[in-house]
Formats: sequence, structure tokens, C-alpha cells
Amino acid sequence: MQRTTRTWCRWAPLALVVWVAAPLSAQEDVPASEDAVAELEALDDAGEETHRLPSLPELFVQALENDADLSRQRYELEATREERPLARSQLLPQISASGGYLWQDSTNIQTDPDGFGLDQPAQRPGEFDDQYWQVQLQQPLFSLERWRGLDVADAQISAAEVQLAVVERDLALSVSEAYIQAYLASQRLGLLKSQEESLELQVRQASRAYDLGVGNRVDLLEAQSRLDQAIADAVEAENELDNALSELERLTGTRPSMRGLAVGELANVELQREWGEPDAWLARTGQNLNVLLAQEEQSATEADTSTRRAGYYPELNLNLSYSDRESDDQLRTSEDYTARVEFSMPIYRGGYTNASVRQGEKRIEANQAAVDNERNLAVQEVRTRLRSLNGGVRRLEALKQAIESSQLFLDAAERGEQLGLRDLVDVLDARASLYDQRINYVDTLGEYALDRLALQSAVGDLESDDLAKVMQLLASMTTNVNTPMAAE
Repeated sequence: MQRTTRTWCRWAPLALVVWVAAPLSAQEDVPASEDAVAELEALDDAGEETHRLPSLPELFVQALENDADLSRQRYELEATREERPLARSQLLPQISASGGYLWQDSTNIQTDPDGFGLDQPAQRPGEFDDQYWQVQLQQPLFSLERWRGLDVADAQISAAEVQLAVVERDLALSVSEAYIQAYLASQRLGLLKSQEESLELQVRQASRAYDLGVGNRVDLLEAQSRLDQAIADAVEAENELDNALSELERLTGTRPSMRGLAVGELANVELQREWGEPDAWLARTGQNLNVLLAQEEQSATEADTSTRRAGYYPELNLNLSYSDRESDDQLRTSEDYTARVEFSMPIYRGGYTNASVRQGEKRIEANQAAVDNERNLAVQEVRTRLRSLNGGVRRLEALKQAIESSQLFLDAAERGEQLGLRDLVDVLDARASLYDQRINYVDTLGEYALDRLALQSAVGDLESDDLAKVMQLLASMTTNVNTPMAAE
């Protein structure tokens, strides 16, 4: 029958992964060689090897210890916690000590009366040495500005703690995304490698048929072209896998192994189809970490503005001091004890206090807008993820049905080729469509998994158990893995 030219989709080369399994009735007079059959059996045996899927919760635990940005945030938190001792120190006694040595040569009427025309003895030495030391204590009795500084410190610490939680959440999402991308790239690479080995057999069979005069050059060139394309696609898939594993290594400090994974029975994949009412999820957006962080930053700004307003109030301090001076001049020798209470009231500072308070009030308004913005973003994130999850479930069900239909169509195309009603290209097209749909199913399931994690993150409820469920979801779609237990 006449061969027609077909347009191949991007994933059409995947159709040849199992090409050699198709009956070669069109070349009945060219039986497969024993070496080819042996290689096919070796490919089948290799596909039965069992692999261990890396534990996503364990990788996250490693990332908590390895990630440099998280370490930086932890140090920032420890530094921020020192704000409270700093603020508290302003309410405690301030004690200082000082001392010194003084040499002085003085000429005046008391040290040199002759120089002033007086006939009397000098009353004080003109040259003398002094040694002195002093201890001072200052205790604030009333300072509203210093007391409110404690509230500012507490608010800053609370904001830093939430900021650390935000970084940990973002790290969990980054590790999960890299993990899922590595998983998908591994399956894609495994399919392309199998395709490459299968196409090598197909090229040899087409070449043998051509040499025997029962085949044509077009079939040989087509097989060789698809083999070259499969090699190129495998290189690209390997780069994608290496990039994903490299990202995991950067985050966790270890490079997990994800090669050799294969897609199993889709019937084993269990999806959560009911996600509840959207209003129930929206009511939980108040626990979104970005919303909580914005609220804590607003509290810190309010505390700071309150401290600025304290600049209108007076301060009352108690000052105690003791000093001792030894000198060659007996009139300078002394031992003093001093106690005094000082009251200070700001009257006019050039408008500084008013401007400072206005600045703080504007920052409160800005932070309130930031809280509203984060809350709106959280609400939008929840709605988007719920739509994606519900749509993802429907898409996965449709793809599952499409895969079953494509399998039936492939069987029919193979049977048609045996009867001479279909040609080789029809069979390859059917295989390409089947594999393209399986890849779409895998990619959609990966998006579904990320949407699950993003939804839990949007309501501030992302935990290690969610990571374990995602890992188990991926394992249920894989035919040759052992699922490790989730880390406690």
C-alpha cells in the first residue's frame, strides 16, 4: 500500500520503546536472529530490577542541616534574640569607674605672692601631683521610652522566628520540587534509553531485510533517523535529570540515585478526589506563614511607634557617686559621696519627636497594607491550587481512559499490519500516541503532587507527613521500587 507522510509530535520517538515487540509479519521471510532475541530478553530482564526510591522526608531533614540560607536565617534569629538583653540593659543600673593622674605647675597669688607684690608666704604649692578615682551609678527610675524598648525587642524576635519558619517552608517546597523533577526526568530517561536499545535492534532488522532484498531503503532510513533522534532525546533527558539531582545535592548535601525507574500500572495510583468546601480552606489562610510574618512585622512597627511617642514623656534618674583624690596640695585632697535625683523634660527638639511619630504611624499603615496583600495572595493561592487539584484529578482520569483507548488502538494497528491493512508508520504512530499520553499522565501527576504541597503551604499546614504522602504517591506509579519508611 502507498506510504503517506505523517507529522510526528515531540514525543513520537518514544513509540519505539516497545517496537521490537510488535509482530514483524510484514517481513515473514526475515526472521529475527538469535542475537536479537537474546538482546530483547536481556532488556526485559533488566526492566525487572528493583530500585529504592529515596525518602523525601529524609532528604528534607538533610536539607535542614545543610542549606546555607537556612543557616544564615538561624544566625539572624540568634542575633535578633539579643535585642531583648540590649533593651533590658537600659533599665538596669549603669555603673562606671574612672581614675587619673594630674601634674600641674600653677602661678597665682596663692602660690607666688611675691610675684604679685605681696609680702607673705605662699599658701599653696605651685607644682603638685594628683591621683584620683571615681565610681558612678545611674539608675533610671522612670523612662517610658526604655520600658517600651522591651516590647520592640519582643516583637522583633517574634518576627524573626516566623521568618525562620518561612525559610524552612520554602526549603521544603524547593526540595519537593527538585525531588519530583528528578523523579520525572528519571522515568523519561529510562524510557528513552530503552527506546534507544530497541531502535538499535530495529535498525539491524531493517538493514538485514534491505540486504536480503525484502525491505526498502525508506524503512531503513526511517529507523536510523528515529534512532538518532532517540539518542539526542536521551542526552537531553539525562541533562534534565542531572540538573534536578544537582539541585537536590545543593539543598541536601547528598546526591540521591533515581535512575532505572519505570512507570507501572496506573490503576495502583490513588488520588484524593474530594478536597472539601473552598470556604473551609479559605478560613485557614490566617495561618499562612507569609500572613503571620506580615502581622508580626506590623506588631514590631506598632511597638516602635509607641516607643517614639514616649519621647513626649519626662525621665527620672537616680545618680550615686564616690570619688577619692590624693594630692600634694592638701586643699585639693578630698573624699566625696554624692547622691542626686535628676528630672528631665523634653520641651522642644526642633520638631524631631513629632516627625518621628508621624513616620512611625505611616509605617503602621504601610504594614497593614502588607498584611492585607499577603492575606489576599494566600486566598488566591488556595483558590488556584484547589482548582488545579480538582482539574488535575479530572485530567488524570481522562488521560487514564485515553491510555486504555490508545492501547486498544495500538493492538488494532498491529493486527491491521499483520493483515496488510495498515503499514509500519500506522503502528509507530499508535505507539507514539500511547507513550505521549503516558508521559502526559506522569507530568500531570507531578503537577498534582506539587499542588497538594502548595495548598498545605497556603494554609500554613505543611508537614513532613505531607512529603511522605507525595513520595508514596510517586512510588505507587512506579513498578520496580521499594518505598522507604518516612523519617520520624
